[in-house]
Amino acid sequence: MDDDAPGSTISYPAFQDVNHMVIFGFGFLLTFLKRYGFSSTGFNLLIIVLGVQCSVLIEDLLVLLLQRDYEDGLKRITKAAVSMTAVVISTGAVLGKTNPVQLILMAVVEIIAFHMSRLINTTFLQVLDNISMMHVHLFGAYFGLAVSSHFSEPSPRTEKNASTPKSDLLSMLGTLFLWVFWPSFNSVLLVEDKTKAIYNTYFALAVSAVTAFVLSLLTAKDGKFRMTDIHSAVLAGGVTVGHAAHIIEYPWIAMILGLLASGIAVLGSYCLQRCLHPALKIHDTSGIHFTFGLPGVLGALAQVVLLVLKDWTNSPRLDYLVMIPIGAFCLTISVALITGFITGLIVNLKLFKTIPVSKYFEDQFYWEFPHLAVGF
Repeated sequence: MDDDAPGSTISYPAFQDVNHMVIFGFGFLLTFLKRYGFSSTGFNLLIIVLGVQCSVLIEDLLVLLLQRDYEDGLKRITKAAVSMTAVVISTGAVLGKTNPVQLILMAVVEIIAFHMSRLINTTFLQVLDNISMMHVHLFGAYFGLAVSSHFSEPSPRTEKNASTPKSDLLSMLGTLFLWVFWPSFNSVLLVEDKTKAIYNTYFALAVSAVTAFVLSLLTAKDGKFRMTDIHSAVLAGGVTVGHAAHIIEYPWIAMILGLLASGIAVLGSYCLQRCLHPALKIHDTSGIHFTFGLPGVLGALAQVVLLVLKDWTNSPRLDYLVMIPIGAFCLTISVALITGFITGLIVNLKLFKTIPVSKYFEDQFYWEFPHLAVGF
């Protein structure tokens, strides 16, 4: 079908918003490591353009095998770009610890697994296509954590696993890109209620940003804002509200979700990094668990509550109304953890030349630096 065919539900500006978000937003968000800026942006572009092609091919294969109708080209490539969010979120967990070959293999396996998870949800559990796509945050976060569990932890004293004012500023630029375009991301695949999804997402993001600044100040010992809190928490509202943005009737509900999501992100980063992750021997470089994983879980649960409140008087089977969405997000997390764990085993085979811990977070291992003659 032609890209400009009548009936297309996605405009080119909407696709541009998603593309900018994935390329610029996530590309710069991951530049906080002081010696890993080239790799963060360069490898992000590499796996996204490769993954979009794989995603479109997988969709076409599923259409052929299941004898579905072809969607217009712009919608297919937009869905592929949205799917790649899972991959770039996962790479945040292993940022600085993988070589390009491992990243490519991880991206290809993850995009296949995510499509299989969506296929099960939409075919057997009858989950709406746009809702199954919003599981992208959950899948990416827990797939990445499962892969990361197979990599050695860096020394807590390593000076390369740190940021500089310049790298933090670039990362904040990525955060701003994501913040600005997130309403388009949450609404791009909707056929109806696009406007409702946009303003609910905006309100959730706005409240999560304010909450991030307040909690950062309250939890800091010296009474100053921490850039790491701002990076992680200002986006949490957009993640949480993505599941239910189109069914929220009142802005204050979106605001409450944004408040809770930001609180989870800030307090999660404070507690999980010190308690849970060391106990599980998981090193989450970018903090994807409390930026995308936990807010995603909150969003999935919030969707269930909102559906029950909306339809409990009209639905003859309340248990069905509750169990289907809960089953869908539990299935998504389970598939992500299982396939991520297997992928972590595969990419750590000697064949893929896992880099030593001493070379973690180092651009020099992959990129040419002509100015090294005058110091680095």
